[in-house]
Amino acid sequence: MTARILALFIGLFIAINLLGNAFWPGFDANAWWIHFASWVPAWLARSSLAICATALVVFAFRLRRRGERSKFTACAAAGLAIVALINSINFYELLIAGRITGFPVPLSIVVCGALTLIARTAWLEARADEHAPRWQIAAGGIVLLAMLPLALMLFFGNTDYRRPADAVVVFGARTYKDGRLSDALQDRIRTASELYRTGLAKRLVLSGGQGDGSVTEAEAMRHYALSHGVRGEDIFIDNQGVNTEATVRNTVPLFAQWHAKRVLAVSHFYHLPRVKLAYQRAGVEVCTVPAHQGRFLGQMPYNMAREVAAFWDYFLKEKPVTNQRA
Repeated sequence: MTARILALFIGLFIAINLLGNAFWPGFDANAWWIHFASWVPAWLARSSLAICATALVVFAFRLRRRGERSKFTACAAAGLAIVALINSINFYELLIAGRITGFPVPLSIVVCGALTLIARTAWLEARADEHAPRWQIAAGGIVLLAMLPLALMLFFGNTDYRRPADAVVVFGARTYKDGRLSDALQDRIRTASELYRTGLAKRLVLSGGQGDGSVTEAEAMRHYALSHGVRGEDIFIDNQGVNTEATVRNTVPLFAQWHAKRVLAVSHFYHLPRVKLAYQRAGVEVCTVPAHQGRFLGQMPYNMAREVAAFWDYFLKEKPVTNQRA
């Protein structure tokens, strides 16, 4: 049962991405969890994923066993498991080299384990005949798919990909009536200012909307940055960054104007998967840096639950919506 639910979950996610990319280039997010080597042609990688997705979904729902088909599914899952294992090895090479920090377990190693279980089960089922309620398999697969953003927050969001860059974009959060920064906003601008002071970034792009008072989120961040070693000429303000999509839309032309080769994006770990997705849809690859938390944010559970819905809202549309706060 577990192997079938995992097979449905992985197969559906692959299929959704491949189908979406056929209509909207840049939609495909399969590389987030399994990445083929650069020398593998894109058409071959996508064809392989399409075949594997079909095999996994069929394996999840079929009731009558056919030995050869089960063995094919086992081989397909094992092949993807090997790719995921290579991805995991690459992750640890970067971790040991100090090029990334943070959560020490990559999502790819979890995917590798799941695919290995599927491969083993499919191979053994070539000689067995066992029935499982389809509705339970469907329900389990859908639940896993719905909760995928939580896994991305935990594994991807908590990994720090900081490295030398042309600019840092900071996503806004609440400011109070007297102009004070909320704990969340202070976490973000403090992290970005550290990136600047250590020489990893040349410019700061501060993006946010209206605060509770007359001071905008971006202006409040600017005051903080100026008092913490950032030169005024290296700060750029976006007072129209009222949500994630608006910030991305407003900053992409700026990065193009600067001919920026690399951009860092700073926000809290739970927000970073959606940030990465939004920039990917805009054709810009960013390296994400989770804001270092000075204290536990009381609204963290709510923010994480909200991000699950927000992530899928962004993911399942050609363009992100404009009414969702960052």
